[in-house]
Amino acid sequence: MTTAKEGTQIMLVNNDAEVLMYLRDDFPHIPFPNMWSLLGGMLEEGETPAECIRREIEEEIGIILDPAQVEHYATRDCAFGIEHTYLARVGDLDITTLTLTEGQELRWFSENDTTTMTLAYADNEILSRWFAAQRATTAR
Repeated sequence: MTTAKEGTQIMLVNNDAEVLMYLRDDFPHIPFPNMWSLLGGMLEEGETPAECIRREIEEEIGIILDPAQVEHYATRDCAFGIEHTYLARVGDLDITTLTLTEGQELRWFSENDTTTMTLAYADNEILSRWFAAQRATTAR
């Protein structure tokens, strides 16, 4: 049985190693209102985390991700629940052609961008880890 506090998020990465995030709605009844966050959502009954993230991305921005391009990155036990983070490289995705169905805005963020702001859902920690791994790989 799926717990109410188990969710997913995804790092959609472009050719410039920027990560796509969205500005959450500014409603007082939602967690982390008016904050930037990775895209994602909560598991539905009977759904695997991998199924959930693909469904959420299709619902939120209209992209159907090929399961083969979606990699599991990490699972964390956070104060707000269990969070499964995925990664997908999306090349030169033009976000101006996407329709955001939740939230206020989509934007690409570089590593420097993410270090100067507080992100929802402890996203700073997961992004810091990913960007550090990218630097290490590039340095080789």
